[in-house]
Amino acid sequence: MTKPSWESLNQHIITCRLCPRLVEYRERIAQERKRAFRDRNYWGRPVPGFGDHAARVLIVGLAPGAHGSNRTGRMFTGDASGVFLYRALQRAGFANQGHSEDPHDGLALTDVFITAVCRCAPPDNKPTHEEQVNCQPFLLAELTLLDKLEGIVALGRIALDGILAGYRVRGFTTPKIDFGHNRLFEVGGELPWLVTSYHPSRQNTQTGRLTEADFDAVWSRVRGMLDGKE
Repeated sequence: MTKPSWESLNQHIITCRLCPRLVEYRERIAQERKRAFRDRNYWGRPVPGFGDHAARVLIVGLAPGAHGSNRTGRMFTGDASGVFLYRALQRAGFANQGHSEDPHDGLALTDVFITAVCRCAPPDNKPTHEEQVNCQPFLLAELTLLDKLEGIVALGRIALDGILAGYRVRGFTTPKIDFGHNRLFEVGGELPWLVTSYHPSRQNTQTGRLTEADFDAVWSRVRGMLDGKE
């Protein structure tokens, strides 16, 4: 695989129009807007990854939120999922602050890079298999560029499946992995270790399926892996 630059990759991402359903949805949402953000300009395009280019940990989510990343243009920024995530990352020492309003809010990440298996906001948060496959080269390119990577955190089952599918495309044999919260897997060979977690969506955090303590346990495990204590 030819190694791209971050600039060329991100330009490729934000100009992508491969998925007609997602293009129509993301642009319509950007025009209609949510009442609370009626006076804001929406990004309305695919969202590139965000974070430390020397990261040892890659965080993979599902897709941009319709009124979160699709509005702000930065992963996990502008909605409740992002607040829950960045607060946890701040507590674990991976972020300098625990809020995420817009790309100019001063948020900086250390040792982590955040991306998603799908780069456009999908209707009902459900990208099709074909849409995920269309986005797959972007994740593979990020894996190539993140040359200090030691581990990956998959936020949700779709993220896990997308990571493993990407490995198979690159010719790796992957083990069967049963998704569960705060589970650690050695994928094999020189591939990064993998931690699975529930996604910090409102559906999980407001129902108590994912508590702050549960999420902190994930990042404590990640920190322990980086420090050689796991």
